[in-house]
Amino acid sequence: MSIFRKLIDRTLAFLTIASFAGVIIIVSVQILSRFLPFSFVWTEELTRYLFLFSIAFGAPLALLRNEFINVDILLARMPDNFRRYYEVVIYLTIILLSSVMVIEGYNFTLLGHNQNSATMPFQLSWVHASLLVMSVFLVFYAVIKIIDLLKNKQDYSQNFEGDDL
Repeated sequence: MSIFRKLIDRTLAFLTIASFAGVIIIVSVQILSRFLPFSFVWTEELTRYLFLFSIAFGAPLALLRNEFINVDILLARMPDNFRRYYEVVIYLTIILLSSVMVIEGYNFTLLGHNQNSATMPFQLSWVHASLLVMSVFLVFYAVIKIIDLLKNKQDYSQNFEGDDL
């Protein structure tokens, strides 16, 4: 595994954990503020944004580790060689759909450029960029999965042990 790829894997893992930790901390602040004479109006909105980014950072890692939900009844009964090419078709479909999401995510990010958050001091383009980030890394990891399937000629959906992040 290249240093660049390892850096991306670890960065996405760190950002996923940081986003979820942020959700937990902000929700805890929101709960504790119920017992105070004042409340924070920004906690609910920031929680939603952090949750979006946790999905955006975590979904590509789930693809890499074969942790997406799938129905493998037919896949388990296929011969290994056919299964490998079937998985390539699945990853090509992911690339196709994610490429559309890259284009639309970019347009969506531009759309939020002139919109400000209701309670936070930033533009919504930062929030909308979560779709773009997720889509780019889904394409990146789907390409890696196809290369691994064709190069190593082994079935990763059943025998993948994952890389240490």
